[in-house]
Amino acid sequence: MMQKVKEGTVVNWAYFADLALAGKPLTREQAITVLSSPDDQLLPLLYAAFKVRKHYYGKKVKLNMIINAKSGLCPEDCGYCAQSAFAHTNVSKYPLLDQETLINGAREAMARKAGTYCIVMSGRGATNRELDKVIDAVEHIKSEMPLKICACLGILSEDQTNRLKEAGVDRYNHNVNTSKSFHEKVTSTHTYEHRVSTVENVKRSGISPCSGCIIGMGESYEDVYEMAEELRQMDADSIPVNFLYSVPGTKLEKMDELNPRYCLKVLALFRFMNPTKEIRVSGGREVNLRSLQVMGLYAANSIFVGDYLTTDGADATADHQMIEDLGFEIES
Repeated sequence: MMQKVKEGTVVNWAYFADLALAGKPLTREQAITVLSSPDDQLLPLLYAAFKVRKHYYGKKVKLNMIINAKSGLCPEDCGYCAQSAFAHTNVSKYPLLDQETLINGAREAMARKAGTYCIVMSGRGATNRELDKVIDAVEHIKSEMPLKICACLGILSEDQTNRLKEAGVDRYNHNVNTSKSFHEKVTSTHTYEHRVSTVENVKRSGISPCSGCIIGMGESYEDVYEMAEELRQMDADSIPVNFLYSVPGTKLEKMDELNPRYCLKVLALFRFMNPTKEIRVSGGREVNLRSLQVMGLYAANSIFVGDYLTTDGADATADHQMIEDLGFEIES
């Protein structure tokens, strides 16, 4: 374990911003400096992260909306997930939604000013029949609405990935979730390499890769650095940073180690490590950042609007107001 930054130590955060703008990733030691920095340095740290964010994205905020297209009964044993068959939760369980429901979800995304509509299925991977239904819905949506479509259907074969590309899917999400070193502490039913290979399949097909993580599962500072570095090496275009929402009945139901200030430090680190990429404050934003949610946008440039897979999100109009109050604008 590396030494934390001592209280009273003054760090030149502008240097970290300069490194990011020069395309130079932080070292492990510099990453630990960010994550362990004293709370009284949070504002200058965020200002440095904002310098990088503003350079690449100005004051624009990308909005995404998610639909839980197939819920529950997942055979994987991921400790964070309320949809796992190993969890004892009361989440809704249903097969893949019909085409009209998926299309109506896209219309709702438009109404909420989202530029990207995310179709997410529980399970290890889509069957070919399920893939056919998703593809039919995507083709209809793309013919009717100017939306980007992100699919998250689990582990894919190369052939399945190519079919999604042909249908018009713009982006595919498959999160690494944690570091390679910590992976076995989170799940045992698939390997870290399974996740990485799916992202690589996506990249080869020409679909924009989206991959991110979940913070707050008991990982170390070094693990957080490794996540950010792995995603940098994978060249993920979009990086959702989730903060654990510990749902009763899951393996991690009693995990509660996050506070809003640390969450902001994590977002700053991901901005320094992946300066040109979309950094999205994702699941757990409302319960972990709480009254400091708006400050996350100084480092991140994207959020979800509406509900998540099994947990409630903020009202979309409240998010619109938050962005306006900050002096930022929604990216059309």
